[in-house]
Amino acid sequence: MNRAHPFHYYDLTLMAACLVLVGLGMLLIYSGTLSDRESGGQAWGHPVARQFIFALLGSAMMVAASMLDYRLIGRFALFIYLGSLVLLLAVLVIGDETLGARRWISLGGFQVQPSEVVKLALIIMLGQYFAEHRDSVRSARVFLASLAIALLPAALVLVEPDLGSAIVVGVIWLGMALIAGVRLRHVAVLSAVFLLAAPFMFMGIITEYQKERIALFLNPESDPFGGGFNIIQSQIAIGSGRWFGKGVTSGLQTQNNFVNTQTTDYIFSVLGEELGFVGGLLLLALFTVVIFRALRASSIARDGLGELVAAGTAVMLLAQVFINVGVNVGIFPVTGITLPFISQGGSSLTMLLVAIGIIQSIRIRHRDIEFQ
Repeated sequence: MNRAHPFHYYDLTLMAACLVLVGLGMLLIYSGTLSDRESGGQAWGHPVARQFIFALLGSAMMVAASMLDYRLIGRFALFIYLGSLVLLLAVLVIGDETLGARRWISLGGFQVQPSEVVKLALIIMLGQYFAEHRDSVRSARVFLASLAIALLPAALVLVEPDLGSAIVVGVIWLGMALIAGVRLRHVAVLSAVFLLAAPFMFMGIITEYQKERIALFLNPESDPFGGGFNIIQSQIAIGSGRWFGKGVTSGLQTQNNFVNTQTTDYIFSVLGEELGFVGGLLLLALFTVVIFRALRASSIARDGLGELVAAGTAVMLLAQVFINVGVNVGIFPVTGITLPFISQGGSSLTMLLVAIGIIQSIRIRHRDIEFQ
C-alpha cells in the first residue's frame, strides 16, 4: 500500500492564512518606513528586507518542525524550557538597553528577543507537564506546579521590564490550565488572592514608567505632546481611515511618522488608516482562520500533548491580537505587544512560524482523521 507524502496532510488553509498575514505585514512595514530616509537606501538593511529574511528562515523552520514528530519535541520540553530561561537571564546581563529596558540580545547584526522564545517554550513545557499528569490534573499539587512553571519566566520577563509579554505568559498558562481540566475552584482562589494582592503588586512591582503608561491610558490628553502622543495619534489614524482607508502609502499620520513604533506596537494604526475598517475586518478574519485551524488541530489530537500545544498556540495568538488591537484603539494601556505575523520583528515571526510547524506536525501524525 502506497503511503502519501506527509505534505499531503498539511493544513493548507492554515498555512495560506499565515503566509497572507506575513505578506500583509511586509506591505504595512514598507508603507510605515517609506518616509524613513535612514532605512530607505540600505537594500538588505531595509526593515522589509530584514522581515523577508526572517520570513524565509521561519518558513524553513516551520517545515522542519512539521517533519519532526511533535512527541519528540515534548520529550525535550524541559531542556527547551530551561534553555529559554537561560536566554531570559542572559538578556538581563548582556542585553541591549533601550528606554530603560533590556529585551534584546544582539547576535551577528540581528536582535533576538528571548521573551518571544519563552512563549513557545512555555507552551511546549506546559503541554508536556499536563499530559504527563492527566490523571491528577485536578489536584492542588499539579495546579501549583504548573503555576510555578509559568511564574518563573513571567517574573524574569517582568524584570526586563516587559509587562505585555508577562501578561501573555499568564494568559497562556491560564488558558492551557483550563483546557487541561484543572479545578475551577483552584482558579477562583488564585484569582481572589491576585485581586487582593494587586494593589501591593502595583506599588511594588510595576515600574514608574509602567505606572505612567497606565495614567496616560486613562487620560492621554494630560500629556498630548509627550507620553500621550502615540495614543492620540493612533486613534486619529485609525479613525481617519473610515471604511476603505486612504490607500497604501497614502496615510497622512503614517507617512509623516506621527505615530512612533508604527511598524511594531502600532502597526494596526497603519492598517486602519491606509486600509480602513474593511482592511481591519480582513485582518481579523485571517486571524480567526488561523486560531480556529489551531483549535481544530487540538480537537483531533489523540494525546494530551498535541491537544494542549495546539490549543496553547491558539490562546497565545488570541491574547496578542486582542491586546495589540486594544492598545491601538485605546481600550488597553500601552504594553509593547506585537501583532502576530504582522509587526516588524524577527524573533516573533520566526517563533510563530515554528509554532505553526508544530501544529502541522500534530496534523500529520494524526493523518488518518481528515481535516474538514
